[in-house]
Amino acid sequence: MTADRALDEAIAAVEQQFSHMFNRARVAWKQAAEQIHPDLQPAGYKILSLIVRHGTTNAHVLAEQLEMDKSVISRQVRTLEEFGLVESRPDAKDGRLRVLAPTATAIERVQAVRVQNQNRFRTALEGRSAEELLAFAELLGELAEA
Repeated sequence: MTADRALDEAIAAVEQQFSHMFNRARVAWKQAAEQIHPDLQPAGYKILSLIVRHGTTNAHVLAEQLEMDKSVISRQVRTLEEFGLVESRPDAKDGRLRVLAPTATAIERVQAVRVQNQNRFRTALEGRSAEELLAFAELLGELAEA
């Protein structure tokens, strides 16, 4: 086997594992959304999770970071407000904008999902050194920017 062929096969194996991982991620997002609220969509979970991570934010930032259409963000934020998971208020600096903040319920539920996810990752990755995991995280970052 030539070096180029071996590299091509290795890259194909990485691509196959990413495909499998993305499929599992979709299932995990669906399950996480259901844990937050039985009628929450996976997109709503991703948005809520980011709002919780930021503390406060606005729809423009969410659309940019999640690479989602603003109309999707708006619909999901309305749903999150209806479920009592997000509060919206006018931005003190620019009254035309709305600031989104998670409720205490949202923070508690998202944190519980994150603990479950971290435990799952810890179990899957135990035995790896911190250096290996940091190198892996760096590789994932490079792939995310590709």
